[in-house]
Amino acid sequence: MQWLIKFIATGFYIGEKVPAPGTVASVLAAAFFYIFLPVEPAFYWTMLVLLTFIGVITAGKTESLKGKIDPPEIVIDEIVGFFIAMAFLPKKLEYILIGLVIFRFLYILKVYPINKLQVVAGGLGIMLDDIYAGIVTNLILRIIIHL
Repeated sequence: MQWLIKFIATGFYIGEKVPAPGTVASVLAAAFFYIFLPVEPAFYWTMLVLLTFIGVITAGKTESLKGKIDPPEIVIDEIVGFFIAMAFLPKKLEYILIGLVIFRFLYILKVYPINKLQVVAGGLGIMLDDIYAGIVTNLILRIIIHL
């Protein structure tokens, strides 16, 4: 069962195989979103809730297995964060690319209060900063689209 937890938390082992795993996972999440994900609200809400719940559990357990706080190999948080960034927005390539840049910018620079959210322990702490970055990205994209 540990392999499955690690498999999910590391984004199908992407987090263990590439440099800049968070950025690579975000780019792959963007491609997956564009190619495969329907934007129908009931499906999307269900997917976000389930992935967030699974992410909290698997990230926390993988963190314990690795014996490190928020190891970079865990990328389920970036995947969920990006899906939140794009939630209920038009599925257009330009919005996805802008969203990807904004999401990574906010996360990498740890814009306040993202930097404060990492003090929460375990899987929830791993997920919270990316969830917040996804929400802020979504709001910024809504403003850009509206203008």
